Amino acid sequence: MLQMFRRLAPQAALARLIAFAAFLIVATPLVAVDARAAESIEVTDLAGRTVKAPLNPGKIVLSEGRQLYTLALLDKEDPFKRVVGWGNDLIENDPGLWQKYAAKFPSAKKLADMGNPYATDTSVEKIISLGTELYVLDLSNYFKAKETGLLDKLERAGVATIFVDFRQDPTQNVLPSLLLLGRVLGREKEALAFADFYMKNTRLLYTRVGSIAENKKPMVFIERAAGLLPCCATFGAANFGRYIEEAGGRNWGSQFFSGFSGQASPEKVFTDNPDYYFVTGASWKGSNPSSTAVSLGYDATPEKTQAELAALMKRPGFAELKAVKDKKVIAFYHQFYDSPYYFIAELVMAKEFYPDRFKDIDPDAVFKELHDRFLPVSLSGVFWARLQ
Repeated sequence: MLQMFRRLAPQAALARLIAFAAFLIVATPLVAVDARAAESIEVTDLAGRTVKAPLNPGKIVLSEGRQLYTLALLDKEDPFKRVVGWGNDLIENDPGLWQKYAAKFPSAKKLADMGNPYATDTSVEKIISLGTELYVLDLSNYFKAKETGLLDKLERAGVATIFVDFRQDPTQNVLPSLLLLGRVLGREKEALAFADFYMKNTRLLYTRVGSIAENKKPMVFIERAAGLLPCCATFGAANFGRYIEEAGGRNWGSQFFSGFSGQASPEKVFTDNPDYYFVTGASWKGSNPSSTAVSLGYDATPEKTQAELAALMKRPGFAELKAVKDKKVIAFYHQFYDSPYYFIAELVMAKEFYPDRFKDIDPDAVFKELHDRFLPVSLSGVFWARLQ
């Protein structure tokens, strides 16, 4: 065929070559390929798995709705643009935030509801039917996902899966989880920018409280979801328990519970009489009408949160606690336990424990800066409240 082209005049040869190339494009299957779909990236997720994932996927499913807290840092212009389904935990447990995001991004109301990520089995068929390219799971669901065959089924269907962790061990895993998502979603620049902000605000805690002797640190009891769970659910040496320790306090629960949480008797807490009494709270009345928790969040008001916190401290026996008498009682936004913004709670604690060491730190200003620089919604509401 090349001999044939050589025998033709240059113009005729060029015309024949163009026609021949056009024939190849039409006749050869699968030549036209979506460039983005052909790209992939190999990463190690928080379960230690080597995963080949699509780079910058267009359709993802969040196993937990509260993974939005992180996605909003990366896809600030529209956190929902690539989400096709998510768990219903954010809508039920953080209604104030949901209302803000739904008002700004109405398309979020159309996302497929994947149900409660902690109480139901995951529907592989539903994930596949949504055209999902990437399914993001919480590390706490690793063994369940493996034992039920979920990971294998999704792999066979061509759906990549990655594990992240913002709850089990956030002080260790927030940063690698954030950077992992940043790489896979094609948002490394955004991830690194927040990582710098995160490092700036978390490392100063160590430099200011790291040398304080244990016997000089205040003892703190923290009641988990006070007014929602039976008294006195608490945190062990993880999550909010670890936040207390990083802020320069001693977490009461770490003495007895090595894991995430535990159940303490009120009598034991009253006997030990901690220096501080913390509670976590959120607006749970929509999903749990009997809740008497401090309804902290984006739609909270100082007057309401103060009344709810005062009511909790009027439960039998609490009036005799040293922390209550000294007004060293603080309620914290419960969702800090599952969020890359958790360090805001640590700054509040550290300033409370050591006001002289942290007199230049304003947690309110830091939280506002976080919203102004990194998030698509403005700061509103109440996220911590001290008993007046």
